[in-house]
Amino acid sequence: MNKILDNEYYDLIISNSLVPGFDTENNITALNDKYSLLHIRRNNMDACDLGRYPYDNFPSLFTLTSKVSMEKSGITSVRRHPDLNLMGLGVVIGIIDTGIDYQHPAFKNHDGTTRIHSIWDQTDQTGMPPKDFSFGSEYTKKHINAALKSNDPLSIVPTFDNYGHGTAIASIISGTPDEKNSFTGVVPQSELIVVKLKEAKQNLKSLFFAPENVLCYQESDIMLGIRYLLSVSEKADLPLVICIALGSNQGGHDGLGVISSYLEHIVELPRTNVLVAAGNEGNSRRHYYHHSTAAPLCNGFNLKIGRNDKKFTMEIWPFPPGKVSIEIFSPNREIIRSISPSAGVCQKFSLSMGQTTIWINNILLEGSTGDQVILVRFDNPIPGIWYFQVSSIENEPFSFHSWLPSGNLISNETYFYQANQSTTITAPGNARNPLTVAAYNQFDGSILGESGRGYSRFGQINPDIAAPGYQIPCALPGNQYGSLTGTGAAAAHAAGASAMVMEWGYCKGNHTTVTGIQINHMIIRGAQRDSTYTYPNDNWGYGQVDVYKLFQRISII
Repeated sequence: MNKILDNEYYDLIISNSLVPGFDTENNITALNDKYSLLHIRRNNMDACDLGRYPYDNFPSLFTLTSKVSMEKSGITSVRRHPDLNLMGLGVVIGIIDTGIDYQHPAFKNHDGTTRIHSIWDQTDQTGMPPKDFSFGSEYTKKHINAALKSNDPLSIVPTFDNYGHGTAIASIISGTPDEKNSFTGVVPQSELIVVKLKEAKQNLKSLFFAPENVLCYQESDIMLGIRYLLSVSEKADLPLVICIALGSNQGGHDGLGVISSYLEHIVELPRTNVLVAAGNEGNSRRHYYHHSTAAPLCNGFNLKIGRNDKKFTMEIWPFPPGKVSIEIFSPNREIIRSISPSAGVCQKFSLSMGQTTIWINNILLEGSTGDQVILVRFDNPIPGIWYFQVSSIENEPFSFHSWLPSGNLISNETYFYQANQSTTITAPGNARNPLTVAAYNQFDGSILGESGRGYSRFGQINPDIAAPGYQIPCALPGNQYGSLTGTGAAAAHAAGASAMVMEWGYCKGNHTTVTGIQINHMIIRGAQRDSTYTYPNDNWGYGQVDVYKLFQRISII
């Protein structure tokens, strides 16, 4: 079996400078110009493999950012204006998600042909993979059109969206208008390139103590999807707008991870842009923050663990230069004594009363940041209130953030008692150059409670903008229509706005060297701002998307 599909192999993210030492027996899969995957076989995998191999080498787990309005963001006005009439013609939209129902009318032209340029289904091993990729099946527009004429389309193009999230996101951006269902995408003349992600390997889910049957994806497969979108748009000579409606609570929330650095590079390229959902962790009570400036230089906090959360991971990220230790007190008063930072050490603790097992990695130097990070992994924890004490080892002021997993990786029954809504934007929404999109209710003008709040851990301004994200009309698999709520829906809405600017700039010859950064700054400058707020702020960023105002400000209306 291909090693990237084989659960007997870990997929480790490494620098390309290390590749020559490992590049034997097909152990390497290239991710981009900077990173590759190293496939390592382990006969007896266990939790302390995280320790034998560095934390930052393992891909993070990502979850969906929406759960299954035009006038509010100026889009209808732009489409109606005779000097603009921007519908996304000549722009291709990149979707990396749960797939797409290519048979849905939302993705067809009036003559019944498809507006999907190509699909890479990472889960389907029956067809040919894309050029320079080793797994999955690629289906081009020619394949899809042949399938649409067939009495049995899935026998020709056997790909489908089992969850509906990818179909919904794609339709919000690019869906063909349907008056009967009061539906239209933002740029219905754009084309689509779609990546259907394979689910995360079971060994990665086991390592980070994710529930066995929960839907999540791994960072490296998303990066491969980005690489595919770039290669197809370059070959077709089409400008590209990528929408990422996925997020992860793993990592330091600082924009320094491998996928964030990849996206920061991409938006510097001509005619290429990336929009990222801010995540739906704003009111989930999965973030805790503390700052100690005076003795006693320690802090205690409580975590309520629900009955249904049998496995999960908690991360603690202290700020440099302070180094901290951790003590844990279970609901039945068992204690795990002070664990100090070290290099490459994974410690396992079995609590006698009950059957709880806890693994602790107190990592002194995390690879991508050089910061300390403490991983606490729970197996069958006793339900109830757990107490944690974090203490300065060197008796100096310190501060730290702690995060629980995102999305469906834990239930709402597990949460911090003194949770903090700030710094809840999921990765890669903390990256600097992509446009990070928060969600608001376009009916009453309020920010959605679940919308991720800024800023990044080191104060980088995120989110950048807010867009409509409440019950946005969308297409759903099986020729159905419905609505989508969350920052994924908002990111899709803003991606359509970005495609309008891309069409005006590149396709209509007004700014043929336009980059993603330039488009994002144009959207930020043209945002609608309420006089009652100060901008930027950690809820709205620089304001609400307003494409009509954007074009007014560049004096073409």
